[in-house]
Amino acid sequence: MRVARAFRLPVIVAMAALALSGCMRPSGPVVQSQADLDSIAYGQPYRPAVVADSGGGAIAALRSSFAAPRADAPPAVVYAAAPMPMPIPVAHDTAYHLDAGDRLRVVVYGQEGLTNTYAIDAGGSITMPLIGAVPARGKTPARLAADITAKLRNGFIREPSVAVEIEAYRPFFILGEVAAPGQYPYVPNMSVESAVAIAGGFSPRARRDRVTLTHTDAAGSMRTVVPLGTAISPGDTVVVGERWF
Repeated sequence: MRVARAFRLPVIVAMAALALSGCMRPSGPVVQSQADLDSIAYGQPYRPAVVADSGGGAIAALRSSFAAPRADAPPAVVYAAAPMPMPIPVAHDTAYHLDAGDRLRVVVYGQEGLTNTYAIDAGGSITMPLIGAVPARGKTPARLAADITAKLRNGFIREPSVAVEIEAYRPFFILGEVAAPGQYPYVPNMSVESAVAIAGGFSPRARRDRVTLTHTDAAGSMRTVVPLGTAISPGDTVVVGERWF
């Protein structure tokens, strides 16, 4: 009897421990599928890639799975640099009409004795060796080069090559209510306002909002009242009037 009692106590303790362990057993970890995680994070379910073994092994299968695009993937956007527009060449002085006072650089290739600077005289011509006077008034530089070429080809040079460039434009004139009226060298892209600045600015009695501009070309002379931003040409005359008060 004593031996049975001696074994009864450990058995009772063991059974109590087993019962307690069953009640206090921690619950297993909560496992969420990849589809649930993708739905929470991105709003789209996860679609596992289906790897088909085509005989190339595991590496080939992985490559094919990565190479296959997802059906729900957004289309790739490729940004291509826009082609730069080609610069448009600007031809200077091609439409400019020559007149007395213009100074020209005439180049006759291979003829150092003819290549020189020539001024258009009051009669509207330049005078060159061999060919003498060549009319230049009213012509463009390209037309004058063609006329010089024709004269040189007529018994002087077999195949002349001629180029004409404007070395200095004929002056412009500014009169009236400015600090220093007179004649000044023309600068390309001049305006009435810059012409007044070259002449020292307005006098205290000058009318500053508009001036009278006289322009002469092949069609004749034209006089008009213009604002200060008006462009002027070589040979133009600017007259600044006097204000009344």
